[in-house]
Parts: sequence; structure tokens; C-alpha cells
Amino acid sequence: MDKKTLDLITIGRSSVDLYGEQVGGRLEDMGSFKKYIGGSPTNIAAGGSRLGLATALITRVGDEHMGRFIREELIREGVDVTAVTTDPERLTALVLLGIRDEDTFPLIFYRENCADMGLTEEDIDPEFIAKTKCLCATGTHLSHPNTAAAVRKALLIARETGAKTALDIDYRPNLWGLGGHDDGENRFVASGTVTATLQSTVGLFDLIVGTEEEFHIAGGSSDTLIALRNIRTMTNAILVCKRGPMGAVAFRAEIPESLEEGESGPGFNVEVFNVLGAGDGFMAGFLKGWLTGEDLSTSLKFANACGAFAVSRHGCTPAYPSLEELEYFLEHGSQTSSLRKNFLLEQIHWSTTRRTYWKELTIVSLEGMHLESVPTNGHDASRSVEQLKGIIVKSLLSAGSSGNHHGVILPANQSRSLLDETTGQGLLVIRSVGVIGKDTLLEVENNCENLSEWPLEHTVKIKLLIENDSKGNFDDQVASLKRLFRNTRRSRLNLALELDFETSEIDIRLNVIKSILKQDIVPDFWIFNETDDSELGFFNRIILDKDPYSLGILTLDQGLTSIEANDLSRYTDAGSMQNGKIILWNGLKELLGRWLSGNVTHSVAEKEISEWLKFHSNQ
Repeated sequence: MDKKTLDLITIGRSSVDLYGEQVGGRLEDMGSFKKYIGGSPTNIAAGGSRLGLATALITRVGDEHMGRFIREELIREGVDVTAVTTDPERLTALVLLGIRDEDTFPLIFYRENCADMGLTEEDIDPEFIAKTKCLCATGTHLSHPNTAAAVRKALLIARETGAKTALDIDYRPNLWGLGGHDDGENRFVASGTVTATLQSTVGLFDLIVGTEEEFHIAGGSSDTLIALRNIRTMTNAILVCKRGPMGAVAFRAEIPESLEEGESGPGFNVEVFNVLGAGDGFMAGFLKGWLTGEDLSTSLKFANACGAFAVSRHGCTPAYPSLEELEYFLEHGSQTSSLRKNFLLEQIHWSTTRRTYWKELTIVSLEGMHLESVPTNGHDASRSVEQLKGIIVKSLLSAGSSGNHHGVILPANQSRSLLDETTGQGLLVIRSVGVIGKDTLLEVENNCENLSEWPLEHTVKIKLLIENDSKGNFDDQVASLKRLFRNTRRSRLNLALELDFETSEIDIRLNVIKSILKQDIVPDFWIFNETDDSELGFFNRIILDKDPYSLGILTLDQGLTSIEANDLSRYTDAGSMQNGKIILWNGLKELLGRWLSGNVTHSVAEKEISEWLKFHSNQ
């Protein structure tokens, strides 16, 4: 039985990157930051996972919010966190970063006695190391005796158990004590101590990757060829030298007379927007090829492409491509050198790196629930509709423990107390911001003004009312919808679009969908009113042609008390399409009326609502 269940384990740094959002400004002037996972080994593990490798990380994180953030993000990225240890005494490392211009990327490391530098030999489990086909270390953890001992132990076990070993030199002078706190951007300071330390370990690796400057420090010479030749006397590892816009070259054996004689792969001419983290993306791409049996040229092609994505986007791990995105790019390329402005690539990136996927959804819609809409026999003044919603949400949370995925639709202006109760509990929270075609465009757009304040797990729901005589207004409606769609993407929120047609004419319905998609408006969920299976088949084909990674179509039958999510695989081979249903709250009207009248206790109401949910979940 093959015990190698992991393709790759990385070991070393893990941090939270706080990336300045204002591009072109000084770090001193940043007004807001985006929060991502970071640290070279962490980035490589996540980047490799996105490319289909089974990856894991050995590191330490703090016993606080940022440590939990790293752990949860790694899980979302598909990285095995078995060897991510929580350190009760040290804080998680932080990094503040900015994009000043194409040559200047200021950063500050907050790593004084940080959690990942608490890594020791005791954190290295031989049985866990034995599961991997490759162990990848990075240079920073060779800078301290305790962490270096942990890395060396892991490397020796890996080699003894038949795993490949790789080193990303990842030289940061001030992490070796060679620069001040404000010198985080500096990539090279000569140091005999650093050179000696690196040279004492290079013989443990089958692959060594670095920039020319990193090979200078490892090889002890500012002449790249001499540095490479010095390293070659100490190791038979494949040496991969990254040369920025000139691409990368690999050397299997003796170092030739010129760098150009090394093996290379095709490069990609893209705009350099952000170089931070590009090397980690490159490493993930190279390991994807190297560990799956590709030749060096192909591995370098993967690496160069992944590096191209990284330099063209904001952030490190968030910039790295999925396997689907990489394959599309390698086949079709990009008409613009600014990859983040290529809509098709960005759509694939968005859809294939979603934070959460849902299966077998049961969602309760609480839209339109107010006191006047619930028939009562008198009203107990001590009971309110808000309390009713709370009971339903509590029942949803309890039902979620059965393994089904549940959600709730609420008004965008729902009370904060109920929103707080639903958030962070694993529910799909959908918030309706209005109806384009009924509410004024200004009202709908005002409801979307503060989407950046919404939790990332929330989904925006917009309803588009298509009236028979609204042809003149349709262009304005779609223009408004496009602004809202872009706003949701900027805020990193999913969008559910409900189309409410007055007409049953299939051609009109199809043309509306085509018009929306033609404007590059691609909702994550679609909701339709009355339709049948044949119409749904047409809808599916149109949508899937533009967005094969859609989260699904939800259809409303006015004669029923539920919106049923149709499995798109009935019409296609798209296995990623979701199944589920959205239940309208009016199926509970009679019970809710009895509760508001004071004729039913809280516990009885909770029990009946739970049974109602269970029934619909099993349909």
C-alpha cells in the first residue's frame, strides 16, 4: 500500500499579510488594508493545493484570532493542517505591505519572537513526514539554531523515507538580523555567516530555487555563474535561477559558460503590478510540474505562468491561479498584459477559488416577513417578528449539525442582532438589497453603498423585474445591475440574481439572460420565477457557456411554497453544480400566527420549525 498520501509538505514561515489597498501611495499613507495569509512556505502550500497537489504545512501560529485565521484559510485552500501547531506563548507573525510603484514595494515584518520561529525538533513527526513525496524548506528558518534544527530533522527523515527535497532560498536580509525594521524591502546584503549557513545545508536538497541575488548569497559570489559553480561543488541538486523579466533557467549538471545555455521554458509578457509573493507562486508552479513527472521545460512553463499571475495581481496567495485557470491561460493566453483586467481569467479565478462551496442546500427565505403578513388571533405584545426570525435561525443552526448545508435570506437592512447571530455559524447568509424595476435604482444602489462592511460569507441578492412594457428601461436596469455586480466583486461577495419575468415567452427570457451575460455580469446564483424543465435546459446551456462554474440555478414556482434548486448536471456533465432548495417562510404562516398570538411556547415552535426544515431537507 502506498503510504505517500501527500505530494508536498512545506515547512517554515506563516504570517498574516496586511496589504495596503491604495496603490501608488507610501506605506505611511495607507488608509486601508486587505488581510491575506502569507509567508513563503504558507504561500507555496496554498499555491500548490490550488494546482491540484495534496499539500501540507509544518509551522506554528499564535493562540489568537490571526492564528485561527491562518489555520482556517489553509483549510479553505485545501492544505492539510495536521502539523500546524498552536503556540500558547507567541503571537502570529504579521507583515505590512504596500505597492508604491513597479520597482518599490515597502514592507515591515512583525516577527519578534513570533509563533513560527518557535518551531522545534519536537514539532517534527517522522510518521507525518513519511507520508509526503516532497519536503520543501525555505531559507528564513535556517537563520536560527532551533528552527534550523527542526528543518534539518525534517529533511533527513524525508530523504530516509524516499521523498524529494527542495529549497527556496527566500533570502530576506533583515530576517537574518542584517537590516533595520524599515529595511524589509531589501533583498540583498552580503554576509559570510549567511553563506556558510546555507552552504552547510545545500547538500540535503534535490532542488534549489532562487533569484540571482539569492544564489549570490548561497554561492558566496556576486558573479552568478561563479556562485552557481560554487554550489554545484556541494550538491547535485537541480538549480533553478530566476532572472526576472528574462525568465528562469535550470541546470541539471555542470554549469555552462553562460546562463542562457541552461534549460528554460516559455515566458509571458505581463504587466508588473506587484512582485511580492511572485517567487512563491513560481515555486508552486514548478513543483506542480516537477512532482507530476513533467520535464524541466514544462515545469518552468508552469512556474513562469504562475509567477505571471502573481505579479499582475494584488496579494500573494490570493493571486495564484487554480489549475483550471492555469490551463486556460496556457491554451488561450491573454489579450491584455494586465491579467487582473482580463475578464475571462478573472471570472475563472473567482469561480474556482471560492471561499465556500455548498451541497444539498436548504435555505429559508425570510423576505417580506412582517407583523401584518402573519395572520394572528390577537397579538401578544411581548412577542415580535424579530424574535420569530431568531427562532427560525436557531432551528436552522440546529439542523445544520445533521450534515446538510443550510442558509437564510434576509433583508439587507435586517437588524444587526440577527445578522450577528447568523454570521460565522456555517450558514449561507443571503441579504436582499432590493428590486430593480420596482424600487428606484437609487434605492437599490444605496443599499449596496457599504458592501465593503459586510462579512465575506454573506451573499448579495438582487431582484430584476422584467415587465412586458419595460423595454425602454431595460438598458438602464442592466447598467445599474452591472455597477452593483462590480461592487460585489470588489467587496469579494457572491451575488444571487433573481429574474422575475411578467412574460412567459421563452425567446424574451433567453434574450434577457443573454443580454445580462453579454455585459459580463455573471451572478454566482441565478433565481428564476415560473419555469419548466425544458426552459431550464435552455437557461442552463446559456449560463454554462459563459460560466461553467456557476453555483446553481434556483427556480420559483408560484404555486408552491418553495424555490427548488435544479441540479444542472441533468442537462450537462458539469459535476460542480449544486442541488438544494429555498423554502418560503409563508409555509409556516399558521404556526407563526399561533406563536405571535401567544398560543404556542418557544420550545414547541422550535420543535415544529425543526420538523418542517427536516421534512424539506429530505425532499
